[in-house]
Amino acid sequence: MKLYSLATLSLFLASSVSAGNLFQQGASLVEFITPTTNVGKQVPGESPLYFCGDSSDDVATIEKVDLLPNPPIPGQTLEIEAVGTLHDAITLGAVVHITVKYGLITLLKESLDLCENAGQVDLECPVNKGKLIIKKSVDIPKQIPPGQYTVIADAFTADDRHITCLTATIRFYS
Repeated sequence: MKLYSLATLSLFLASSVSAGNLFQQGASLVEFITPTTNVGKQVPGESPLYFCGDSSDDVATIEKVDLLPNPPIPGQTLEIEAVGTLHDAITLGAVVHITVKYGLITLLKESLDLCENAGQVDLECPVNKGKLIIKKSVDIPKQIPPGQYTVIADAFTADDRHITCLTATIRFYS
């Protein structure tokens, strides 16, 4: 699977966790799992992501993340809108470490340069400090292999200051 496909799946998984909800779409049942350890508070908005821990000193303050539809539906387009504030500019050398696990098996452990990928959300590097609104459309695969997926996206500036960290866990049934 190409890195972009895994990144898209990561974005879907990371943005589709909804604590305690179940939904039926065709033959696929999805269970959104509330993390029980090593997580901080829930991300505000209509996308119940979780911060990985204390986010009070992060370079980014995430005000909300909204999904439409919420919950996401396999085979349809997911619209994601994130609103936040950058307290410092994001410059060349900033990275996001993405981990995607299928149960206990690590499917992806990759570091991506934020500046090289800024164009995917219509941004240019450097990304100046201040208010930021990011909109992204993601086509959700119609068929997702059953199992439990956990995603962690942990971002750092070029000088190793913490930007933010988000996590999500979701279980797909066939």
